[in-house]
Amino acid sequence: MAGKVKWVTDIEKSVLINNFEKRGWVQVTENEDWNFYWMSVQTIRNVFSVETGYRLSDDQIVNHFPNHYELTRKDLMVKNIKRYRKELEKEGSPLAEKDENGKYLYLDFVPVTYMLPADYNLFVEEFRKSPSSTWIMKPCGKAQGKGIFLINKLSQIKKWSRDSKTSSFVTQSTKEAYVISLYINNPLLIGGRKFDLRLYVLVSTYRPLRCYMYKLGFCRFCTVKYTPSTSELDNMFVHLTNVAIQKHGEDYNHIHGGKWTVNNLRLYLESTRGKEVTGKLFDEIHWIVVQSLKAVAVNASPSLTSSTANDRILKYNLINDTLNIAVPNGEIPDCKWNKSPPKEVLGNYEILSCAFLRRPGARMLMERGGYDEELAQGDGADRELRSRQGQSLGPRGGRSRDSGRTVLTTWK
Repeated sequence: MAGKVKWVTDIEKSVLINNFEKRGWVQVTENEDWNFYWMSVQTIRNVFSVETGYRLSDDQIVNHFPNHYELTRKDLMVKNIKRYRKELEKEGSPLAEKDENGKYLYLDFVPVTYMLPADYNLFVEEFRKSPSSTWIMKPCGKAQGKGIFLINKLSQIKKWSRDSKTSSFVTQSTKEAYVISLYINNPLLIGGRKFDLRLYVLVSTYRPLRCYMYKLGFCRFCTVKYTPSTSELDNMFVHLTNVAIQKHGEDYNHIHGGKWTVNNLRLYLESTRGKEVTGKLFDEIHWIVVQSLKAVAVNASPSLTSSTANDRILKYNLINDTLNIAVPNGEIPDCKWNKSPPKEVLGNYEILSCAFLRRPGARMLMERGGYDEELAQGDGADRELRSRQGQSLGPRGGRSRDSGRTVLTTWK
């Protein structure tokens, strides 16, 4: 090894610093030569702004793609996924296939969503088609459940309107941007409560796309049982799983933080719904991850704050396994790296499995330890599949019959 990795961070989290120090890496300041910089979101924006024109050297690596906000901002995420679907339509991709009602068969994983104030009139037109529906409003640039509320009447958002007669909003410059989405009012419940998933995905390169799912994700539960009753639309303990909100609830448990591991969730679902249904669910989750990443060149902004002891252990190990993949053997980074890491260094990361990956023809992808676009494009069976039309694709696919022959499903 030519020298020690020189690191810097502006995030004082023990799960980060302990991982750097245990590798014997050398801490430096941001004004010195560095190889690895774990940056906050704001620092990323400042360093890679148009004004600075900063570019990484061949021996430097950071923890975000500079334009990560293209997926982590709610409005940009919706915009990019809609654009991605339209591009696939123009290319004639079978992934963009629709049913007789115009609904995407394989890319229908974003609820009906509009940007406000820009799309207000379009939203009103859609709302009036089903006036009894419930919608959820979220500010585009906030997190931790801040500013989120539910509505089921147009009058509830007309306080944002400058003129109720024309239903036009005030100008964008004076009004914070929101997304408004059709609310999923029949969610999967456990113990009568809503929950969401916190999953960690490492993207080591975007061209080609190479990504890994961390096996030790977790679920976050609401403290109050769910009801679709309109009388509870304002009760965020019923509707939002964010710890920043739930920790103020009377029934919040500060020991386990209202969380389950993903492994426990899987065991529960297998016992109540069956292994086949559970396997299909996780295949579809992995499908959504890959297609979302394909829509933009991006990374995410996971919280490294630990609310419980188990959180701290999980996030320490998460960073450890991430560094083993991102900085192989603790060597000084090299922009020429372009190899899939060996399976033994993946730790708790695993390949993003999909129905087709469990089939023998795609086994080589699984053994390489992550979704690898180059390997996927080079698979012979997959090339044959992509050349056909009208076959079964995506998470809803499994086997399609052609002259008695089983065909693999695909992610592409």
